[in-house]
Amino acid sequence: MKIQIVTPSVPETLTGNVVTADRYATILRKLGHRVSVDTTYDSKPCDAVVMLHARRNAAAIQESATRYPRRPVIVVLTGTDLYRDIKTDPEAQRSLELATHLVVLQEMGMRELPERLRAKTRVIYQSAPSLRAAVEQPRTSFRVAVIGHLRPEKDPFRTALAARQLPASSRVQVVHVGNALSPDVEAWALQESASNPRYRWLGGRPHWQTRQILAASHLLSISSLMEGSSNVLCESLAQPAPTPVVASRISGLVGTLGEDYPGYFPAEDTAALTELLGRAETDRAFYEELREHCLRSAPLVQPRREHDAWQQLLAEIA
Repeated sequence: MKIQIVTPSVPETLTGNVVTADRYATILRKLGHRVSVDTTYDSKPCDAVVMLHARRNAAAIQESATRYPRRPVIVVLTGTDLYRDIKTDPEAQRSLELATHLVVLQEMGMRELPERLRAKTRVIYQSAPSLRAAVEQPRTSFRVAVIGHLRPEKDPFRTALAARQLPASSRVQVVHVGNALSPDVEAWALQESASNPRYRWLGGRPHWQTRQILAASHLLSISSLMEGSSNVLCESLAQPAPTPVVASRISGLVGTLGEDYPGYFPAEDTAALTELLGRAETDRAFYEELREHCLRSAPLVQPRREHDAWQQLLAEIA
């Protein structure tokens, strides 16, 4: 089949949606399909379209469904779709109805959809390839990685604020990789780096380098307020030795890590995150418990699983 993938873009920024679209293109090409990835929809002839983001692609979804009513429209729901837009936005709600198939990125996402839409919804976990080269962790500090662009949905400075409350004896050092998407946020990141001895903002880095920073960290901190899923979580779990995670207890992360994961904190709860950072650094048994749980979740993000899920979905529409 000839398939067009459409993902909204943020200028000069490698967003999670772009990473996801590129990965989908690779998978679909391996399955023998001809694939294009575009940031705008141009009504080009094709056999199926895959749209990332129900609200931001709403006009494209409507145009495709109207002009080619027999053509499959697969809508992949992002975090802002699932946990905000489809609750209140008429265009996002219309996209759900027009789609021939919906995709959510973890099991908990299905619960956010009206019952009538679940029959056409598939759960396809995101995957990540394993790093091949070993990366050495620092020995004089306990490195905590924060990876993600500085967007409000990521609550980007929560880990920096939590690290400020650690005792003087702590060796925690937070490294933050991600672009500031506004001058005000950039100023905040620079000020936090200058005034907080436990925090260093690195700005945006190439994807390969970001993965090395993650692998060289003792802990990954995800403080998001909403996620459809999390590319960085998948990349952490995909490592031969997963980097243990502390994470906000939100549906998009629980859907991958599981209800019983011991490393959750309530979203926006700085004190609870401070406690988790301290425990992960000083309590070896707790740290190993986090690692063991991550190893159990790792099969969910294997590339073969995602490959097979897309193969099954496309077989349904062929």
